[in-house]
Amino acid sequence: MAHPKHRISKTRKRKRRTHYKATVTQSTVCQTTGEIHLPHRAYWVEDKLYYNGKVLLEKETAE
Repeated sequence: MAHPKHRISKTRKRKRRTHYKATVTQSTVCQTTGEIHLPHRAYWVEDKLYYNGKVLLEKETAE
């Protein structure tokens, strides 16, 4: 079983782990509705499903 020949110090270990960072999710604004959404994803606005600025589906309401 492999194991290190020398102990790795806490600072050396923490230096290696500093590269893990949280990233901010990207968002875009629809030119048709003005709604903020994730890029390349469909999104609902007022019972309509939009993708790429076009209506894909309309939610039917029970009347």
